[in-house]
Amino acid sequence: MHELSIALALLDELNALAAAQGALRIERVELEAGARRGIVPEALALAFAEAARGGPAEGAQLALSVLPTRARCRHCGLEFAPAVDDYGCARCGLADVDILSGDEVLLRRVTCVLAEDAAPERAEEV
Repeated sequence: MHELSIALALLDELNALAAAQGALRIERVELEAGARRGIVPEALALAFAEAARGGPAEGAQLALSVLPTRARCRHCGLEFAPAVDDYGCARCGLADVDILSGDEVLLRRVTCVLAEDAAPERAEEV
C-alpha cells in the first residue's frame, strides 16, 4: 500500500510546517494528486489518520483532489487526456508521448490553529 508512504511523507511536511508556524493543531489538509499515482482515496485517508495519531494533524480532515493525466504527442503535438492503458494519440495514432501532468502530489492548503490564536480559537490557513 503506497498510500502509507505518501501519508508518512505528508506528515513529515505537516509536522515541520506546524513547528515552523507555531501551530497547535492542524484542522484541514488539501492535497492534489495525479491520476497516474493510483492513489485510493479511502486508503490514503486511513493511512493518514493512523499515522497522524499523537501529532498536530491528529483528527485533521484530509481532502484529496485527483488531477487528470495530460500528455503531448511527440510526433504531432496534440495534447490529450490518455486512458489509463492507452497512450495512443487520437490524431496520428502513435503512442510516443510526453507526460505533462498526472504524476504529481501537491500540498495545496493547510488550515491550522496557531499558538498565538489559541484563545479565542481561530483557524488560519498557511
